[in-house]
Amino acid sequence: MERKNAVLIQPHQAGRQLLDFISQRFTYRSREEWEAELAARRFLLNDTEAQGDAILAQGDRLVYLMDPLIEPPVDTNYTVLHEDDDLLVINKPAPLPCHPGGRFFAHTLWALLKEKHGLDNPRLINRLDRETSGIVLVAKNKEAARLCQEQFIQQKVEKVYLVVVEGDFPDTPATVEAAGWLGVDPESAIRKKMRLFPAQKDAPPGAAECSTTFRRLSSANGLSLVEARPHTGRCHQIRASLLHLGFPVVGDKLYGVDEQLFLRFQEDRLTDADQALLRIPSQALHASRLRFSHPVSGIELDFSAPLPASISAVMLKK
Repeated sequence: MERKNAVLIQPHQAGRQLLDFISQRFTYRSREEWEAELAARRFLLNDTEAQGDAILAQGDRLVYLMDPLIEPPVDTNYTVLHEDDDLLVINKPAPLPCHPGGRFFAHTLWALLKEKHGLDNPRLINRLDRETSGIVLVAKNKEAARLCQEQFIQQKVEKVYLVVVEGDFPDTPATVEAAGWLGVDPESAIRKKMRLFPAQKDAPPGAAECSTTFRRLSSANGLSLVEARPHTGRCHQIRASLLHLGFPVVGDKLYGVDEQLFLRFQEDRLTDADQALLRIPSQALHASRLRFSHPVSGIELDFSAPLPASISAVMLKK
């Protein structure tokens, strides 16, 4: 899939030379570098090859044809659980990013849906991490997306995850609740890592209230299969909550047994010992069930996806 960035010239931008415009607006490259990109025929002005000395006019469409990315391999074997005129329900494998970002563009669920289902703008309602498998809800149009998102915001959607954790999770008659405020972990060397703070007074500015209930399903070989029901939809909520409880997710490089694994993974230098510590290549977290109302008909829909074999098998290893 071709990567490109398009700009529609506004009235206040008209009358400027094309090279002046791009070098002043897109400052992540020097003027000389943009000149080289123009010479390499990477710009189109109104669908024809652009020249650096062209004078821009209101309504002109300037397109930058970007270099193709060399993207890491992913698992593209998603399955369709349901499709109608408004929705797609996908069982996403891991590893597979939902949206473009960083080193990923064509190797994303978003790009695959555009290519294989002819969707101009797939609207992924619940986004799963690259290494999280399971059910993703996709709206095919703006109105369906709005109505689905409202259900998530109003907490009218039932979400169930299955997760394998290190240790013997408590087997209690009641569920184990992890509630508090989710904010940036000040003690972590990784900027995006979050942490659960039980008391709001201890949480950093910008922390958001979150709540998840957990229930042990089984235990074997020092690991536990746990059901997680998030009542809020915060980023990394389940993983950070389990780490707070003392039961890190198996295979989790960021919220697992050692966050240094994440740094080494980012630099592509995980050792055999690191791999043994992780147990499996991707984190053992799976979005197994999603129940909501159809945005148009209002009919209740209930979807489930079985735990991937790669996750269930880790419980059997000694």
